[in-house]
Amino acid sequence: MFTPNYHDGVIQHLITDVSADDFNVAVGGQVEIIGWLYQYYNTEPKDQAFKKKKYLESDIPAVTQLFTPDWIVKYMVENSLGRYWIDVLQAKGDQRSDKEIANDFEWHYFMPAAQQTDQVTVRSNAVALADEQIEQVTLIDAAMGSGHILIYAFEIFMQIYEREGYSRRDAAKSIIQNNLYGLDIDTRAFQLAYFSLMMKARETNRRFLTLHIRPQVFDIPETGMLTSSDFQELLETEDEAKSLDYLLDKFRYGNEYGSLIQFEKTVDWSLIDRLVHANTPAGQLSLNTILLAENQAKLGEIAVVGKVLSKKFTVGAMNPPYMGSGKMDANLGKYVKRHFPNSKSDLFAVFMERLRAMTGTDGYYAMITQHAWMFLSSFEKLREVLKEDTLINMAHLGSRAFEEIGGEVVQSTTFVFKVHSVPNYIGTFERLVNFDSQQKKEEAYLRAVQDTQVDYLYRTNQANFAKIPGMPIAYWIGSKTLEAFSGKLIKDFVISDGQTKTGNNAKYLRHIWEVSSKKIGKNVKWAIHAKGGSYRRWYGNLDTIIDWSTEAKRHYREDHVARIAPDYIWFREGLTWTLISSDARLAVRLLPETATFNLAAPSLFAKDSDLTAYLLGLLNSKAAAQIRNIYNPTLNTNISDITNIPFKVGKKTAVKQITNMNILISKNDWDSFETSWDFTHHPLLSHIADDNLSHCRSPVG
Repeated sequence: MFTPNYHDGVIQHLITDVSADDFNVAVGGQVEIIGWLYQYYNTEPKDQAFKKKKYLESDIPAVTQLFTPDWIVKYMVENSLGRYWIDVLQAKGDQRSDKEIANDFEWHYFMPAAQQTDQVTVRSNAVALADEQIEQVTLIDAAMGSGHILIYAFEIFMQIYEREGYSRRDAAKSIIQNNLYGLDIDTRAFQLAYFSLMMKARETNRRFLTLHIRPQVFDIPETGMLTSSDFQELLETEDEAKSLDYLLDKFRYGNEYGSLIQFEKTVDWSLIDRLVHANTPAGQLSLNTILLAENQAKLGEIAVVGKVLSKKFTVGAMNPPYMGSGKMDANLGKYVKRHFPNSKSDLFAVFMERLRAMTGTDGYYAMITQHAWMFLSSFEKLREVLKEDTLINMAHLGSRAFEEIGGEVVQSTTFVFKVHSVPNYIGTFERLVNFDSQQKKEEAYLRAVQDTQVDYLYRTNQANFAKIPGMPIAYWIGSKTLEAFSGKLIKDFVISDGQTKTGNNAKYLRHIWEVSSKKIGKNVKWAIHAKGGSYRRWYGNLDTIIDWSTEAKRHYREDHVARIAPDYIWFREGLTWTLISSDARLAVRLLPETATFNLAAPSLFAKDSDLTAYLLGLLNSKAAAQIRNIYNPTLNTNISDITNIPFKVGKKTAVKQITNMNILISKNDWDSFETSWDFTHHPLLSHIADDNLSHCRSPVG
């Protein structure tokens, strides 16, 4: 479409700026360059969509498209598909270890399993595995994008086929026909995946394009307004019409729900096939017969994808879309709440449940997701579901796993589950969160494959996770920390009951210096109000007041946005902290009995007021911060993250003395600024002679 110029413009940049390996099929460049070009193509629509409060159906492909780094694809495929085939070989009598078999295949990203201390049964049906043939093994990517995962899976399948005695030509044909499946809502992504697989097969079989073999990859269709009434001349009974409408309703928003479409009851596929292939009753061409033929073709597309969605696959591997529930439009939000209540908080978690459901017993599913599901209370029900499977391996990536999005935006983890609960199984975990680039994470992972003694590789029994409240995936904690959870927790000693929210801060909140001191206190219009603030321990961040008049409190109770804490915790000494903080350390402060608190300053109160200082000392310790990070290594520190910390009283008097001293030091520091309620004079003036001091007093004092 343009005149080639090799010295300036796009061709010159392609030649000089892009490594030749990125175009080299022999080193994986084919799929790499297709994937990166497609993500680049989506950059502008993605930037536009990110500005919206809610994403439209048409925005979803762009905002959820994130190209998976090559080494993570290899990790997922080798540790799922590769591991499954190792299971098959060992069930057939191969006496070699999983590491020896993986080395024989040259699977460099395969992480050998830990030595099991107990006699665990990893395979629920070894007899069935022993009869498994490679043609029967299936792998699906339920959000395939441009096909990166499928292309690498093709290569692993090719290795296995060759070891099983197949020629490369026959293997390529069988892989495309029998082994690989992919789905996506984006037609352009589907076309690229289709093209990539066809070229991959053509690479090993020159005649492949003449065989008229279609890859099992599809873009998910949408029924639109189609109903059973459009097929009434082909339907014989009312039950057939109901069965057809059930299928059509499932695909009403196919371009939005995508692979999340699932069938709660069995679809009569023989009926659907009859309708698709039935000859039209009319004996001559007419508008009705033309419309019916078009509807039959549409139904045929739906039937093909519907059959894929109703199958069970040996292996699932995918990089799911990321989208918080707040960004979903009404249709998608309602759908995931109804069908995926355990994972509705984010689309990536919904796909964890969906891919799990698509994977058969003894199969494996591998994913790369945000790591929030490992810790946050909003995913606790999902973790309850996942404990029915076995977490074989996890490479905990942290930030910067996707360098093109940079910074701390996405905290990621990639993992492999087996669909079969293996009691007392010891999983393997690579903690790569402290390596600050994609390349360093990959290098560290490969070192761990070769040397299991590296200090960032952990082996733990996943049953230990259930010993911690909320069951976080805290694979790195030691036995002593785990033992601490067998005793009482902070929640056994405190009260936490509601918070105050004005619904209109501009009207109901002020800074303390904006109102006369005579109008601030327990029994007047304005009350001191804790509202979060910067990182600060022991005391402080009390520079806001709230309208506490009878009229204002009535508003907080009755307004549909506002809320008010129950009166039995008003003006009660307690502990508070800032809800959102980027600091990994805890910063808990005394909440004086003269203050109220709001959403940004979660607060709790000791049932026994004598424990308040002791609790404050505990929560500002390094031990408390480390345990808090088990529950929530994100920016938010919620009430449950604090109340689930183990609590044991020891050296109570000494701890209280040190805590009270720290409170006094912090309070003196806070009061040295004019923004403090108790400010009297600046510390620089404290050494002025007494006879001159009166001239420097603050009018507030």
